[in-house]
Amino acid sequence: MSTAPMAPRTGLQAHRDSQRWSIPQVVKGLREILGARLVAYLGGVKETRAVREWVDGSREPGSEAVKQRLRDAYYIAALLAEREAPGVVQAWFTGMNPQLGDRAPARLLREGDPERTVAEVTAAARAFVASAG
Repeated sequence: MSTAPMAPRTGLQAHRDSQRWSIPQVVKGLREILGARLVAYLGGVKETRAVREWVDGSREPGSEAVKQRLRDAYYIAALLAEREAPGVVQAWFTGMNPQLGDRAPARLLREGDPERTVAEVTAAARAFVASAG
């Protein structure tokens, strides 16, 4: 039996943070990785001002579904950011993804059924991280 310590599982801290943090903290972290425009898109708003207001707590995202989408997006973005630079994570979120039927992860998260798409996008992110070595 091997006594070598196991490597920590990718994404555990990202998952913890996505669930424990307040919405302003989640949005701030997401904005640091993805930028305000992409966070606004994921949050279903047209102006980045709304993102800034979410971070400072003067405004909240429109619904519980949007808040959960932002938490899910943070988890996925932070999982990718464990191994990749923010620019790569942004490109991954907005680019066509062969594991997702050549659809962009950000679009799937925003427009898809959360029960199905969150799992699909998370699996694609894990595969991307695993392929990076």
